[in-house]
Amino acid sequence: MRRSIRTDLAMEAREMAQQQNQMEIPGVITETVTPDEDITITRVEVVSLIGEENIGKPRGNYITLEVPGISDRDAIYEEQVKQHLANEIRRLVQLNDNSVILVIGLGNWNVTPDAVGPKVVEKVLITRHIFEYLPDQVDERMRQICAAAPGVLGITGIETGEIVKGIVDRVKPDLVIAIDALASRKTNRIGSTIQVADTGINPGSGVGNKRMGLTKETLGVPTLAIGVPTVVYAHTIGRDALEMLINEFSEQDHENNEFYRMMNTLDEEHLDRLLGEVLTEGLGDLVVTPKEVDILIDDAAGIIADGINLAIHNGLSLDDVNRYLH
Repeated sequence: MRRSIRTDLAMEAREMAQQQNQMEIPGVITETVTPDEDITITRVEVVSLIGEENIGKPRGNYITLEVPGISDRDAIYEEQVKQHLANEIRRLVQLNDNSVILVIGLGNWNVTPDAVGPKVVEKVLITRHIFEYLPDQVDERMRQICAAAPGVLGITGIETGEIVKGIVDRVKPDLVIAIDALASRKTNRIGSTIQVADTGINPGSGVGNKRMGLTKETLGVPTLAIGVPTVVYAHTIGRDALEMLINEFSEQDHENNEFYRMMNTLDEEHLDRLLGEVLTEGLGDLVVTPKEVDILIDDAAGIIADGINLAIHNGLSLDDVNRYLH
């Protein structure tokens, strides 16, 4: 896979690997369905070590919902997305009526593109305390949900993984659901794509801060990761633009074009170095997010929270959830 292209979406990693190999990727099983208009669900399963090496993702299931209609803020469409998200979450988890679920909102609530996790926590229907203190008033369709937004290392001085591990050891949940911001390689997927994975997550991976992972291996319980792309690396945009320019010249009379001949002789390392000099020197690797990201984050957080509410609580409708929350 090209080193300069960075993405947290397994679907995109598979797409890039397939573009390079021009064939199906060994060790990776893919299924794509379109259950409703303007909603596409891609299920990628990495089944072997070869698959891990080919797309750079650990073995497990990655489900991606592409929902570009979110930006239209249509209530009926959003309800369809929430229902499909709930269905996909149910595909990956096994719960009983007594299960306890811990929702972790990763990210920095002071930085809008990184605030999707804390915003989801605000909108999840929390019930564990009701089971403990008011058991007679519990709706029989509810399960026990608790949540936390532990902040980031720069604010707390404590690794997020350490905080979450302490909560898990104390609460002893049957499932952890971690929410985080991701990086995509395409700008049109920002805020309009949701990935669900049963492999856990690395807090801060969307902006290059790889910390202690939240996985079944580190926490001791099954860990589901839900993420939304909120940024694209400027390096990735630059690389795509450069390749489009080269391809444009390749369709013309490039034999007599000095620029094309020069660019076509550069290997991957040279191209990366050129872009690095322009985009990263002195400033680090820049990430780009749209100007309306605050609206995108609010909408995505509401959809993810309700998807979790519908998936975890056994039989509650959206009307029921809204009534309990408000």
